[in-house]
Amino acid sequence: MNLEIKISKKRVSYKIAMKLLNKRVEELKKGVGNELLWILEHPITFTAGIRANKNEIIDKNIKIVNTNRGGKVTLHSPGQKLVYFVLNLNKRKKDIRRLINIIEKSIIEFLRLYKIKGKSDPKNIGIWVKDKKIAAIGLRVSRWIAYHGCSININNNLKYYYKIIPCGLDNKKITSVYNEKKIKIKNVNQLLSKIFKKNIRKI
Repeated sequence: MNLEIKISKKRVSYKIAMKLLNKRVEELKKGVGNELLWILEHPITFTAGIRANKNEIIDKNIKIVNTNRGGKVTLHSPGQKLVYFVLNLNKRKKDIRRLINIIEKSIIEFLRLYKIKGKSDPKNIGIWVKDKKIAAIGLRVSRWIAYHGCSININNNLKYYYKIIPCGLDNKKITSVYNEKKIKIKNVNQLLSKIFKKNIRKI
């Protein structure tokens, strides 16, 4: 399968991104178009997955965008990198657990570049630094086309998490690369695309 690598330097609204992802999903179902790996950022957006609960919204004034991904309520904001996929598992291994494992390992490999020790948790999907979550994963699969992806906190403002109970967690148990290391973070898009492109080949 041909994998298109797309890197957006400007922030992309969540709704526009979802429209593009869904279009690519339908194309792959019809046997046309390429798979997609897309790295981008969103403006401040609160989204609710299919397992979300209204009790997870602390600030009732915020606008929630409902989505068909797995998971609960979460936040996207500037300084957080999204790695979205549209992958045709009909032409790869039909193994969702393996796909999630590849995503987890890719995030851990990326964090290792900054001397941050990330780990996965079988009970709580995502990547953790000690007891704080640094990356979230949310996927959907339709006729073995897997899409959505993961978000990694790089240098985003973590205070926005206080408006929700993110992923059903204590909102103080969220961290970022900058929060852990207080360093300048460069070439993130290139590093992420290189790591994920390499590891997606293993699916």
